[in-house]
Parts: sequence; C-alpha cells; structure tokens
Amino acid sequence: MNMRATVWRLFRQQLFCACLLVVGLTGITGCASKSGGSAIGARGTEMVTDSDEPELRKRARIRLELAVGYFELGQTKDALDELKQSISVDPNYAEAYSLRGLIYMRLNDFRFAEESFRKALSMSPQDANVMQNLGWLLCQQAKYPEAQQLFSQALANPQYGERAKTLRTQGLCQVRAGLRADAEISLLKSYEFDAGNPVTAYNLATLLFQRGDFVRAQFYVRRLNNTELANAESLWLGVKVERRMENGDAMQQLAAQLVKRFPQSREAASFQRGAFDE
Repeated sequence: MNMRATVWRLFRQQLFCACLLVVGLTGITGCASKSGGSAIGARGTEMVTDSDEPELRKRARIRLELAVGYFELGQTKDALDELKQSISVDPNYAEAYSLRGLIYMRLNDFRFAEESFRKALSMSPQDANVMQNLGWLLCQQAKYPEAQQLFSQALANPQYGERAKTLRTQGLCQVRAGLRADAEISLLKSYEFDAGNPVTAYNLATLLFQRGDFVRAQFYVRRLNNTELANAESLWLGVKVERRMENGDAMQQLAAQLVKRFPQSREAASFQRGAFDE
C-alpha cells in the first residue's frame, strides 16, 4: 500500500475514535472519519489551490500527513516524531497541535493533550472538531460544565458537518455526568443524523432499557443486532430486552447467537449463569 496515498486520503480528518467505554460498551467501535482532499477556497474571484500553499506549510503538511498515517496504524512514537518535525517547520500549524492532542489523549496523558488542544484552538478558534475533542477530554476528567459548553459551541457552528459525532459525544458525556434525560435527547438527535452508528444505537437502547422503556429499547437494539456490527454487548442487551418483553423465541435466538459467536465473552457467561440483572 502506498503510504503517501493513504495518509493523503486521511489528511485533515479529525480522528476522534468512538472507542468510548460508556454504559458498558466495550466492543462496538467506530472511528469517525471524513475524507478531506486538497484545500480549495475562494480568494476574491480567484480559486486558491495547492500551488498557493507557502513552502513552509507544505513541508509541515507532508510531515503531518505521515503522522496521521502512523497514528491510524497505531504507531504512536512514529506519529509523534513526525509531528515534532511538522511543528518545528511551522509552529503555527493548528492541525498539527490538534493531532498531537489526540495522540496524547490515546496515551491517557491528559495534561499534554489538553495543552495541545488549547494551542490548536488558540490558532483556529472556530474549529468545531477541536472543540469536540477537547470537550471529550474534559469530560473524562469530570469537568462536565466546560465540556458541555464546548460541545454547544461546536454544534452552533453552521458550517460544521460532524453534528452526529458531536451529539453522540455530548450524549455519552451527559451519561457520565448523570444527566440521563439530556443524554437521551442528544443521542436521539445524533441517531437522526446517523442511524447506522452502532455506538449511538447501543447507548440509546441501553438508556431506554434502564428506564424501563422496553419497546423503544427493542427498536434500537434490534436494528443494531440485525447488522454485521452486532457484538456480545449488543446481543446481551437484546436478550435482556426480549426477556423483559416476554418474547421467549426472540430471546433464545439472540442467546444462541451470543453463545455461538462470542463463547468466551463475559456476556455469554452471564447468560449461562442466568445473571440477567447484574
């Protein structure tokens, strides 16, 4: 595979990965990604193309492209090395600091992650992706009011195209904060934008199940379990929902899938023990 072609395809995306261990979700993952392409904007009546890019920014961008590629491959040290060179070439490159924040967040180094995101935001104060990622970082540190403010600012940007992602993140943060009614609203809005996201569907179904709305929980978890993205957690939730609704056949079908596909999972063990209320 051509590394340069791969990282160019990924360039300028915000790699906020939906590996969010919230409400029991540990297996369903989905990395939110949007392809970028070259930056083209308007400068008066003349279009701005890649040839207009200053030489220093071009050199910094190439390093950033490589860093993105390494980050996607899980090669954190190599990604950081490329980022250091990118920032050394162009210390005012907001995207480089943004990616550095994501890397340090993956490493659970929240201090350096926050410093990087805030640096990026100081250079690009309208960047809704950076706002969202900083908001999630603060949420993990239980700084809920500031996190919610950042999510709101990101969503208020009329040009922001990742509303489903930010609404999902906001909802998961509200779950952490104990704001379950608000979380349900956020996740429902996210689902309206992106009904195929498994993280949204699972967490929304879980919230509904926990408050006893089994009919609606069934709707969301069934749709998820009828896709290839079903996993041990979603199947187990489906089993519990069908049990509460006294749908014995549906419950047994889901349980059979769970035990067959994920025999070593904690959820399969719970089913075999009959531990439906753990």
